[in-house]
Formats: sequence, C-alpha cells, structure tokens
Amino acid sequence: MANFPTHIAVGTVVSGALATVTMAADMVAPQNIVAVTLAGVLGSVLPDIDLKDSRPARAMFAGLGVFFSFAVLFSLERKYSIAEMLILWLGTLLFVRYVARAIFFRISYHRGVWHSILALIFCSLVTAWVYSRLLGRDEGVAWLAAGFLAIGFLTHLILDELYSVDVMDTRIKASFGTALKLFDYKHLGHSAAMATATVLVFLFTPPTKIFVDNITSRTLWTGLHQRLLPEDKWFGGMAWAHDSLPSGKADQTVPAGANPISTGSLPPPAAAAPRHR
Repeated sequence: MANFPTHIAVGTVVSGALATVTMAADMVAPQNIVAVTLAGVLGSVLPDIDLKDSRPARAMFAGLGVFFSFAVLFSLERKYSIAEMLILWLGTLLFVRYVARAIFFRISYHRGVWHSILALIFCSLVTAWVYSRLLGRDEGVAWLAAGFLAIGFLTHLILDELYSVDVMDTRIKASFGTALKLFDYKHLGHSAAMATATVLVFLFTPPTKIFVDNITSRTLWTGLHQRLLPEDKWFGGMAWAHDSLPSGKADQTVPAGANPISTGSLPPPAAAAPRHR
C-alpha cells in the first residue's frame, strides 16, 4: 500500500487539478473553491481511517470530535447555562475522540469495507449532507464537494492497488484486489450495515438538480474547450499584442451572456442578464 505522504501528495495534485478546471468553468464561486478542494484532499486519505494508530485515523477522529462538539454547542446555546454547555461541549469532544474511536476500531479492520466503492458512495453522500445542512452551502456546491471527495477517495484506492504490483520484481503482492472492490466480501455484515447507512443518508441529502444541470450544460463544456489551450503564446507571451487589438477582440474567451456567480454554482443558462452599455 502507498504510505501517508504519497496519498496526501497525489490527492493534493488531483484535487488541485480539479479545482483548476472547476474555476475555469465558473462552476463555483472563489469563496467556495477552498472548501470543495479540501474535500478532495480529505477523500484521498479517508480510506485509511480504519488503520489503527495511523495519522489519518488520529487526525480524523480529532477533527470529528472538534466538529461535533461545536455543533452541539452552537445548537444548544440558548437552552442551557454556561456551565452546562461547557460540560456538553467537552463531553461530546471526549466521547467522539476516544469512546467512538475505540468502538470503531473494535468492529473494523484495515482493508475492509472502507476500502470499497460502497464506502466511497457513503462518504460522498455524507459530504453532500454536511456541506448543505451543517455548513449551509449551496446545493450545487454541496454536490461538487461530494464529487471532489469521491475522486480523492477513488485515487486512494487506485494507488493502493498500483502499489500491490511489484513492477521491478514482476510479481503481484498478496494485497492485490483488497483495496479497490465493490464491497467487503469477507465481512458481509459490515457491507450490509454500510449499505443500509448509505440509503438512509441518501434520504437526507440535498436535491441534485442544480449540480446535474450545471455539469451537463453545453455552455460549460464549450467554455472549457475554449480555455483548454492559450490562443497565442503560453503564459501571456503575446500580452502586448492583445492590448493593441480593437475593443471586444481580446474578450473572446468569455462566453456571451455569462452571469456572475451568486450562489456558488453556475446559474441556469436561461437566466442570462442583459449587459448595460
């Protein structure tokens, strides 16, 4: 299997490439691009959460403890006294970081259900729910973050499989096939539990219409095709020539009728606002 620095490095590169394409397509507002990119980086290390005493597992449960403790604190701020809220905040933090972590590792094992496509779907749906319901992000942004996490997650599984092939010694290690699988074939109870949880989470996820309409928009793919390569020389080598062009000539890469991003995702094509001269 690939080690932690490798997963982080490759996950960051893949997420950065996705962020570049996303920004070029105007699919997300600048203030949201960091949030969705972090989801991709998180997905690139998430499958190793079941590796006991690993850095991903320690960081994951520490982060979950902080997240849920403050979620409890903010949701109950008007109901209890300061002393009671501090007890609830600290209790939630300790429970998630230590008790929930101990229970998790008692019922899980490495290269189990978390190294599977089923886990990828489950974690992506949870991401969409968290970004939409808890973080208050736009529905399109929530599903975009879920997509980033899914690609980061898949990158981790593929890397682990690639590291199971010893190219120099021309042999396949015993771990081959244990990372990239549909579900955990050895522990069907774990797979059944995760499949049930996946269906339940899906019922609470935000609508997908905005995201699907945007990702299938012809305007989006046309704009990406136009911006794929520079029109003249690379890195502005002909910037001085653009300055001498007639008015309107240098703006051909901007689609006509393009809208400013208001909610964080690409607005419907039909909602183009007229330009004032």
